[in-house]
Amino acid sequence: MPTYRYLGNSGLKISEITYGNWLTHGSQVENDVATACVHAALDAGITTFDTADVYANTKAEQVLGDALKGQRRESLEIFTKVYWPTGPAGPNDSGLSRKHVMESINASLTRLGTDYVDLYQAHRYDTETPLEETMQAFADIVRQGKALYIGVSEWTADQIRAGHALAKDLGFQLISSQPQYSMLWRVIEDEVVPTSQELGLSQIVWSPMAQGVLSGKYVPGQPLPAGSRATDDKGGARMIQRFMTDDVLARVQQLKPVADELDLSMAQLAIAWVLQNDNVAAALVGASRPEQVAENVKASGVTIPAELMARIDEILGDVVERDAARTAEGAPQQRPS
Repeated sequence: MPTYRYLGNSGLKISEITYGNWLTHGSQVENDVATACVHAALDAGITTFDTADVYANTKAEQVLGDALKGQRRESLEIFTKVYWPTGPAGPNDSGLSRKHVMESINASLTRLGTDYVDLYQAHRYDTETPLEETMQAFADIVRQGKALYIGVSEWTADQIRAGHALAKDLGFQLISSQPQYSMLWRVIEDEVVPTSQELGLSQIVWSPMAQGVLSGKYVPGQPLPAGSRATDDKGGARMIQRFMTDDVLARVQQLKPVADELDLSMAQLAIAWVLQNDNVAAALVGASRPEQVAENVKASGVTIPAELMARIDEILGDVVERDAARTAEGAPQQRPS
């Protein structure tokens, strides 16, 4: 069973292993398998589920909503997001304008089959909408009871600080940030994490296994495993590309003795590693097979001794990306269409 952590400076507890359905539900796996994965998550004690309107162009929310039908709503924490284009991608079908945010929350609630989401997240920062407009829309959504809490995803430290100040003025608080974070991708450590700690936000981190690279299944010089993320032409292969060098893959193979010492699989080690950061409230973990969920949950509650954390750093060395500027560099410079 996963343990629970408070999300930011709030009274909301979430399961530190959170089930996410990006790149799977509505696209890579069939709906019955997706439903089986959600039920496996519930059976494993996971109560927190993360999705977004853009995943599989709204289908992922629908699949998650259908899979959670019949569950006690008060026992679940359901998260979704807004920003990326949905529908026919018209001029107002993306971004964080009041129009798009208000329309998106209503559509998400319908697809998810619920009256409210526990956390509504700005999926990226919108350079084309005044931040005041976005934050006012979020404040109204909170007051209407359609979202209990508000978070952001892949915002820089400065953007988080500005958003937090406006939220405070409007009578609500930002409580979370959802960035990419793993042993190989540590760009949040120097700026986003200290700012979040100061302001009372937690991290809900995506890709703790670096798109599956840290599971050790990709071996230098060996063919790519059939059906793996690296062979997925719907977006997975492009996302994983930056980690698929012989140097990175060779160093990842050297992590196996560390995992063995802790009696963990390499995937479990990767998840447990991000949870050692006390500003991380949850690791987002997806699944394409129900049995993966039960395995991933075993990373919950693990303490990695300081000497093994140091050994991981030694093994990975300079292949780790630490540049804080990468958050801004990877952000859209204009609203997508």
